[in-house]
Amino acid sequence: MMKKVLSILMASAMTLSLVACGSAAPAAKSDGGSASGGLIKVGIINNDPNESGYRTANDADLKAKFTEANGYEASFAYSLKNDEQIQYAQKFIQDEVDYLLLSAADTAGWDSVLKDAQSAGIKVILFDRTIDADASLYEASIVSDMAKEGQTAVDWLAGQNLSEYNVIHIQGVMGSAAQQGRSGALDTKVAAEANWNIVKQQTAEWNAEKAQQIVQSVIDAGTPFNVIYAENDDMAKGAVAALDAAGISHGVGKDVVVMGFDCNKWALEELLAQNWNYDGQCNPFQASYIDDIIKTLESGGTLAQKTIIMDEKGFDASTITQDDVDTYGI
Repeated sequence: MMKKVLSILMASAMTLSLVACGSAAPAAKSDGGSASGGLIKVGIINNDPNESGYRTANDADLKAKFTEANGYEASFAYSLKNDEQIQYAQKFIQDEVDYLLLSAADTAGWDSVLKDAQSAGIKVILFDRTIDADASLYEASIVSDMAKEGQTAVDWLAGQNLSEYNVIHIQGVMGSAAQQGRSGALDTKVAAEANWNIVKQQTAEWNAEKAQQIVQSVIDAGTPFNVIYAENDDMAKGAVAALDAAGISHGVGKDVVVMGFDCNKWALEELLAQNWNYDGQCNPFQASYIDDIIKTLESGGTLAQKTIIMDEKGFDASTITQDDVDTYGI
């Protein structure tokens, strides 16, 4: 009898050993839900939330949506450097997240890690920014049309009918979708028009202090200019600080046209006061769209569209209202 009991115990131990060995390799994720069957595990890779008011609002929107109360186990990673973001993506793949949400610092270099995610059964959703990768490597993208943002701004500027345009062009982080889109339209216009000139073109990496230094260098050199084209609000703010320190007037009917992007509430208030001239909207509220996509995929449904373009507009200081500030300010 004792031998029979020992035999049964040994067989049970062998069965448990086989189960444990089998679970050592990650199981392929099904199309119908998270691997655990509980909370949906998401890894969210974003740019530094201190980069700008836009990014702060974007990060807060994601954190408010991807909570345990809403059915998610969310991990966040931040960097303005592409190589660091790729390392974070590799870590999330190792952690076996169900979804990888990505706002890429740079448009290039993502193919390999996204293929790794796909091989691991992890679904990738882009937000805020596009990348240069085959569309088969991600499920969906919820993004701003940065080229349209730039074109809308340049069209507005052309409509001011200045006799000549001497532009200080303050760029964002080079290689980012926002920088490429907002720079592209201006570069094209300057190349096409004899009375459009770039006085200074330099990246301030979204930073107000660096933008102030760029404008100050132009002022110190004595080079004439009449337009500040800054690729986000913080850099426009820094540029204006340099103008104020030098006693140079700016805004509606003044010496220098000031343009920014993102529609921070404080920036729109500068338009309302006519201290700035134009602000291009970049909508940071993408979390609800991502949540809807994940719920559709988790239920086995088919997405109605792969790419969702955020609705955005540009604001003119001569027509903006307090209601616009309250409605669209972030």
